Amino acid sequence: MCGIVGYIGPRPCAPILIDGLRKLEYRGYDSAGLAVLDTTQVAVGEAPKLGIVRAVGKLSKLDDAVRERPVPGNVGIGHTRWATHGRPTEANAHPHMVGDVAVVHNGILENHVELRNELQAQGRKFLSETDTEIAAHLIDIELANGARSLLEATKLALSRVRGAYAIAAVSRKEPDVVVVAKSFSPLVLGIGEGEVFAASDVPALLAHTRDVIFLEDGDICELRANAVKIERLLVHGDGSPERITVTPVVRHPKKVDWSPAQAEKQGYKHFMLKEIFEQPTALENTLRGRVSLDDGDINSGEIGLAPEDVKDVKRVILLACGTSHHAAIAGRNWIESLGKVPATVELASEFRYRDAIVGPGDLVVSVSQSGETADTLAAVRDAKKRGAKLLAISNVVGSAIPRASDGALYTHAGPEIGVASTKAFTTQLSALLMLAVWLGRRNGKLTSERARDLLQKAIELPTAMREALDSDGECEKIARRQLVQTDAKDCLFLGRGLNHPIALEGALKLKEISYIHAEGYAAGEMKHGPIALIDATMPVVVVAPRDAHYEKIASNVQEVRAREGRVIAIVPRGDTTIANMAQDVIEIPDVDPELTPFITVIPLQLIAYHTADLKGTDVDQPRNLAKTVTVE
Repeated sequence: MCGIVGYIGPRPCAPILIDGLRKLEYRGYDSAGLAVLDTTQVAVGEAPKLGIVRAVGKLSKLDDAVRERPVPGNVGIGHTRWATHGRPTEANAHPHMVGDVAVVHNGILENHVELRNELQAQGRKFLSETDTEIAAHLIDIELANGARSLLEATKLALSRVRGAYAIAAVSRKEPDVVVVAKSFSPLVLGIGEGEVFAASDVPALLAHTRDVIFLEDGDICELRANAVKIERLLVHGDGSPERITVTPVVRHPKKVDWSPAQAEKQGYKHFMLKEIFEQPTALENTLRGRVSLDDGDINSGEIGLAPEDVKDVKRVILLACGTSHHAAIAGRNWIESLGKVPATVELASEFRYRDAIVGPGDLVVSVSQSGETADTLAAVRDAKKRGAKLLAISNVVGSAIPRASDGALYTHAGPEIGVASTKAFTTQLSALLMLAVWLGRRNGKLTSERARDLLQKAIELPTAMREALDSDGECEKIARRQLVQTDAKDCLFLGRGLNHPIALEGALKLKEISYIHAEGYAAGEMKHGPIALIDATMPVVVVAPRDAHYEKIASNVQEVRAREGRVIAIVPRGDTTIANMAQDVIEIPDVDPELTPFITVIPLQLIAYHTADLKGTDVDQPRNLAKTVTVE
């Protein structure tokens, strides 16, 4: 949820840290801070100054504070916060300093109450409400008790905590070192020439290096300007020193293919709008090299599972949260219609706490943009214990969920900075479509002719998506007229079949960024409750492509109009039946009925975007939300 950066090397680090935090601000933006060690003007035998600057609010506030109170030095850590423990205040902002140690932290220490009570009983004073300050106290205690290094003190401190964390620490007593560690929260290292970076996500590193090391749970690292030391920390029993096992490990850097420009706005007003318009290219990148039109199949090597792995698959279980959950619902339809395999969709946050019946014969497919979603990761690990085969669909190579799985099908969306997911959603759809085709071809239920035809049309989708993006101007007019000028408080989204999850996604986008209450419904369920809400003040967005459900959804539109609801219809180009019943119409290209979600979602994203922009909300960083939910 929060964003961490770290740097050690020859350059002044404050600008590097702030730039990295700017790339991570989507992970948290209620406060931010830096801790920088100044070794440039230190007399022999003296400890360097450790300068800390913190500010409440957006990162610009920290930028202002650093200009007023510069923090020189070339070793430091930084943090942008999304509150979990304690209100957004300067006292609760990171870094937290105790003695000579400063710490930043992402995650939740589950035994923080127990540890705080114990430390207060020992006379320790706390200056914040956060669980992170506890970690700083524990490291300070271990140094006072004779720990030989910051690395050793951090190992001993972490042996006492339970929960999810990514942590970075610096100390005045060891000014040429940054220590980082992770457990269930993302952390990646960037390797440069005579300098090392650390961050919660890759975009923070791209301006400096593309050589990265994805850390694994239990990793603890000592970073020096010219060296990285990685160990694996395993705690047994009560965490006493004799019950800690430390094993040296080697993790080789991987080269990421994202360019720094991919993480910038490139002239768009917001990252979200840029990412909406990047969807055709992102889809091309996800399909490229994976589709074989000669035999109507998917390159098996791109799935990450051997054909024999799916011979005994009796059921597919899709696990996801939020937008990824909506993609998974569409994926379920494809897996059943094309792959002819029974499929269910589960909210990972519910699945992990249910005594679910899962095991051999099940293929569990996890869908997560970041590959670090806490609930999905926990559900995947539980399914693995029960003997299921695991496949991850993720946008981040080497992230935690793919590492915990038997295979991984990566989307190639590039970095997605806007908190409200757009291009990640459509690339997840393409990965799920490929999976459905792959399953159907492996089990013989999908003919090569049908697969070839569908895949050819999928390859042509980016052109249709670019045509759908031409509706941007009309979407802005509709957003202004139907949602902003009327000061709409509620909005209903209706869809059927493959476009039911698109209705869900359209409603989620609107409420995420415009703060208008919205609900997505299967249109056939309208008379089972939502119809009671419809009156002349209610905008109703109807997703109505030309498919098997067209006539049914036309009847739904008639029912809405009979109650004076204001219909916004998404229809295929040239449609007159539904268009004649609607106040506003957005025409989209007519595509294969199996592929309509790729097109119908675009005007819903644009309507949500323009509504939020016209209302003046923070489009890229909506209140109370963070890009990646890495804590419960």
